[in-house]
Amino acid sequence: MQVTETLSQGLKREYSVVISAGDLASKLNTQLSDLKNKVRINGFRPGKVPVAHLKRVYGRSVMADFVQEQVTAANKQIVETNGLRLALEPKVQLPTAQAEIEAALEARGDFSFKIALEVLPNFEVGDFSDIALERPVADVDESEIEAQLSRMADSRRAFTDRSEGQYAEKGDRVTVDFVGKIDGEVFEGGTATDIEVILGTNTFIPGFEDALLGVRVGETPDVKATFPENYAMARLAGKTGDFAVIVKAIAWPEALELNDEFAKGLGVESMEALRKTLRERIEAEYARASRDKVKRRLLDALAERYVFEVPEGLVEQEFSQIWGQVEQEQKSSGRSFADEGTTEEAARAEYRAIAERRVRLGLLLADVGAKAELKITDEEMTQALIAQARNYPGQEKEIWEFYRSNQQALASLRAPIFEEKVVDHIIGLARVEDRRVSREDLLKADDEVKSLTTAAPTELAAAEQPEPSTPAVE
Repeated sequence: MQVTETLSQGLKREYSVVISAGDLASKLNTQLSDLKNKVRINGFRPGKVPVAHLKRVYGRSVMADFVQEQVTAANKQIVETNGLRLALEPKVQLPTAQAEIEAALEARGDFSFKIALEVLPNFEVGDFSDIALERPVADVDESEIEAQLSRMADSRRAFTDRSEGQYAEKGDRVTVDFVGKIDGEVFEGGTATDIEVILGTNTFIPGFEDALLGVRVGETPDVKATFPENYAMARLAGKTGDFAVIVKAIAWPEALELNDEFAKGLGVESMEALRKTLRERIEAEYARASRDKVKRRLLDALAERYVFEVPEGLVEQEFSQIWGQVEQEQKSSGRSFADEGTTEEAARAEYRAIAERRVRLGLLLADVGAKAELKITDEEMTQALIAQARNYPGQEKEIWEFYRSNQQALASLRAPIFEEKVVDHIIGLARVEDRRVSREDLLKADDEVKSLTTAAPTELAAAEQPEPSTPAVE
């Protein structure tokens, strides 16, 4: 086998592989000689089948197997000899000329093919002690606990029907049917029956609840309400709907005392214990929000600091996943690129840049994690599996078995765990300073450069390079 490098440009490598006709013939004759004493063919005594007959019967099959072996061997030789770290599995280009294929399968001519691959980049990581990060932290105010208690009370509050002729007030539950029209036409999703509206909660589009203040059972008010400009369904955003409403029932909220009995109804022994539990939950929420912001700022700092070439194949793979999500979101929301104030061309360029950033960060995190010898424990994987199974009530066993028997799916659970470990490792090496902020600032979403920019492609985070596989030779 003769292997010749034909391209070495950036991270791309190409090789030409030639198996001589002599090697093909030698292999064919050796294999046929072995078969001679093993096969049983009608009309011939064992061991007496002419080689020429065996060649006609088994020659092409023997050569096809041998060629497949040589493709695999060539891949392995190229990787080991050159000390390559592959980004993706090699692409094998077999000959297409029928005459050349026939000659090789009959050991009458050389067999040549090409192997194209991309390698992982080499880069210096250095240390992270000079990275400065701010960690926003917020104290849990007593008013937040009271607000949580109030929401819990509202969800458990009993309602009593108002007497005939009484009108609806703020806080009342009004049961209605309605038919909505825009420009005189009934629109999809604008019709409903037996809908319960709690006045003053602002859960409906602006103007709808206000129009029901003062109504009585049996009345049929015409309600005008305008959809927000950022409404999820683009075809309705900013438009005013005319709703023909029928008021079917009105109920007022009964008083609910927040005491130990209320807490026990929630499975907690006392109000003091309930308040403590709520505080702990809010503190955990704040801690997650703080951690997410620190992670985002760290990844931004790493993306600015580390600039190196990334494999095009990995970028294309990542971009395809992102673009698929974009198309799915557009389909479900009805929004177009024009609705977002952009064009498809500009959006593609933006998301490709995001894909490149994700790949670069993924490679960096993988390298840092490997050098730090970070490991994922069996317990962590078990907990991740349990959490995933719980997302599918009634199918827990099937989901468990699916992941346990599917290495690629299992890797998708392993990747985010590994990523968080690496991020925590780097944060531990950086200079982090706490900064007190308000609850609103802590929980405020970051700029919507799509959270895609914060997620590195951690399927790259395997510490060991898998042995490349090759396509079957047909």
